[in-house]
Amino acid sequence: MYPSKNAEQDQTKIIFQSDSKDQREMLLDCGYSEKAVQYYLEQPYMGSLSDADQESEMLGSCGDTMKIFLKIDHHQITDIRYQVLGCPGAISAAMAAVDLTKGKSLEEARNLNDGDVFNQLVDIPAKKHHCIQLAVKTLHKAIDEYNNGYSDLKTVGCESACAAPESCCKSDISK
Repeated sequence: MYPSKNAEQDQTKIIFQSDSKDQREMLLDCGYSEKAVQYYLEQPYMGSLSDADQESEMLGSCGDTMKIFLKIDHHQITDIRYQVLGCPGAISAAMAAVDLTKGKSLEEARNLNDGDVFNQLVDIPAKKHHCIQLAVKTLHKAIDEYNNGYSDLKTVGCESACAAPESCCKSDISK
């Protein structure tokens, strides 16, 4: 006899809750604050934006990789997501950076620094401070590339969509 689908879902939920509790306790014991642990476990801004105006990526000195997606309207960050291949410090730092920059102007977001993210996290182990730097540098890189007209996001078919392709506003993005 096979267990019902509801029984399987209940078992999965119990296992996940147990794993989350164990992870929470372990991270707290390692020196992560409750706020940093919450960011890591919930990962509220993890993912991509299919309609992003800017995508940028960085590789950290420890091997962690971050990719950032910005949605920008009138020089204001309206949405932001990170994809992170890395440790709890990298994930929590990226999530904290989003809370500090979403809804801000590009200029305000560009002024974000490591101390701001550290204060948002409350505390992470000293050996993980480089994760904060990676989250901030990835954000700065994306803003700088956007401001300088560089993006990996090429508009496909722009010339066929533009009324005047010879003066298309996106024709010089291929730098």
